[in-house]
Amino acid sequence: MCNQVTTVKQAILRGKRRPAYRKWKKLPLNNCPQKRGVCVKVYTQTPRKPCSARRATTRVKLSNKKIVTCHIPGERHNLKKFSSVLVRGGRPNDLPEVKFRVIRAARRTDLHPAYLRKKARSKYGVKNAARLHRIRTTRGKGVKIYYHFA
Repeated sequence: MCNQVTTVKQAILRGKRRPAYRKWKKLPLNNCPQKRGVCVKVYTQTPRKPCSARRATTRVKLSNKKIVTCHIPGERHNLKKFSSVLVRGGRPNDLPEVKFRVIRAARRTDLHPAYLRKKARSKYGVKNAARLHRIRTTRGKGVKIYYHFA
């Protein structure tokens, strides 16, 4: 069978071709980089097959009334029901159906930074402890970094 070219009449009958529909995975954020929300439930989840850990997760009701499941990054957290959080995209690879993360130490939110971090601090909201020590030695004349340091 030879390849035949579509005739003008066939193209008119078929109509204009539409581009393929692309499904967007982050619909609850409404094309925003982050959304504010309130925790509805805080619990732990077990990941997929090879791992046997327990990941901290939370159900968050966003400001646009949509409810999503979010991962809480880092060790330890202080979230409970009705805590206010800031949600961003990005999923943990071993948790099914979890497509969002909670941002640590964001302004006007209840989630504290992961204080014990030494590396990759920016992802967990941790300031530089050495700089904090320098400020303490200036007897309050420096700019304070932490409001609460554990």
